[in-house]
Amino acid sequence: MTDADAVRRVALDLPRVHEREVRGRWKLRVKQIVFVAFSRDERDIGFGFPRTEREGLVASDPATFYLPGSADLRYQWVCAHLDRLDEDEMRELVVDAWRMCTPRMLHDLPDLPAPAARAWDLIEKGQWHDVRPLLHPYLRFDDQGVALRGRSKVMEHLTGHPTPRPPAEVEVRDGQIYRWQDRPRRSGVEGI
Repeated sequence: MTDADAVRRVALDLPRVHEREVRGRWKLRVKQIVFVAFSRDERDIGFGFPRTEREGLVASDPATFYLPGSADLRYQWVCAHLDRLDEDEMRELVVDAWRMCTPRMLHDLPDLPAPAARAWDLIEKGQWHDVRPLLHPYLRFDDQGVALRGRSKVMEHLTGHPTPRPPAEVEVRDGQIYRWQDRPRRSGVEGI
């Protein structure tokens, strides 16, 4: 069993997400795209879900899932009773709905150890004061050919350059990012 507060905790930890009230209902968005909406009493949610697969989801557990009203059937949307979802299933549905409205480069962030997604989101927003405590003092940062050691050097680099791509791997020590590794570059030559 889960509730609206648990949904918020999962969703608001994802990059680029904000919450807004619209006509008495709270909605979770990425920019202007809504990926989760709560009923007025917050017992049910609607969430982004592939239109081609939603009838199968509803048929798999009609006591939990249901289709939205006829006016909203044109959208990629399914609804669920929160008290029928467990925490893991809710997390999977919320993260998948978020992935439907974010660039592919962000899709792996929720699978990295915390606080990777939060750190990347704060870096993108330029909230440097909040980034610093998430980075280990002896941070090893490797991103697109830039290899830096130490939180201060990394912070200086980040503040003067565009937002790096999300890391492919992180290592966390004492709740802080100790190693930030980007995706290996492709050489363009087969076998190298």
